[in-house]
Amino acid sequence: NTSLRVFSPTDPPAGMDGENVGNCPFCQRLFMVLWLKGVRFTVTTVDMKKKPAELKDLAPGTNPPFLLYNGELKTDFLKIEEFLEQTLAPPRYPQLSPANKESFDVGADIFAKFSAFIKNSPNNSVHEKALLREFKRLDDYLNAPLPEEIDHNSTDDVLVSSRKFLDGNRLTLADCNLLPKLNVIKVAAKKYCDFDIPADFTGVWRYLRNAYEREEFSHTCPADAEIERAYLSVASKRK
Repeated sequence: NTSLRVFSPTDPPAGMDGENVGNCPFCQRLFMVLWLKGVRFTVTTVDMKKKPAELKDLAPGTNPPFLLYNGELKTDFLKIEEFLEQTLAPPRYPQLSPANKESFDVGADIFAKFSAFIKNSPNNSVHEKALLREFKRLDDYLNAPLPEEIDHNSTDDVLVSSRKFLDGNRLTLADCNLLPKLNVIKVAAKKYCDFDIPADFTGVWRYLRNAYEREEFSHTCPADAEIERAYLSVASKRK
């Protein structure tokens, strides 16, 4: 029997009641990976203002998220993901690595551009353009057919991809990484910058609509109020 436990922070970013999981894209990424793997796990929320003694004993000086697997502690986030992919492997568990490296790379800078944008609003036209360039790059990738969508024996050209997610019609580690960040951007940028992802980014919106229909994503998203609360201090410091 496998014992798997995830420690998630609640303050800040915080669950408003000190118990619910707050706005933490890294935690949501981990929850999605475990859900997609089909494993059962326990979430322990941690109030960062008053860490329990158990946490101090387990990982002194370390902040969540981290994972306890059969008594073995994992604290480095990227190593946690790598560990899960290697340990929870086929045939019992699905492999989640994307087939195309570009699926990981395409959204790499979008969250950094969003962070600069929200910190500099309302005098942020330069940062808004930088964020829109990243969305355009993502949109172009999502609309461009993947190699496996092209039938070289057919006379009909596939001009626009119809896939649901970054790397095809299944969620992969690339989606677990990007989708929580896109959800934060969508909520926080609207609240504090009156910014909407442009409707003409059809690939991005197709991607988001398909993602919100999946429980692995929609059921692990924090409440919008948690995201707004997490970025309130950022917005209040702007000039």
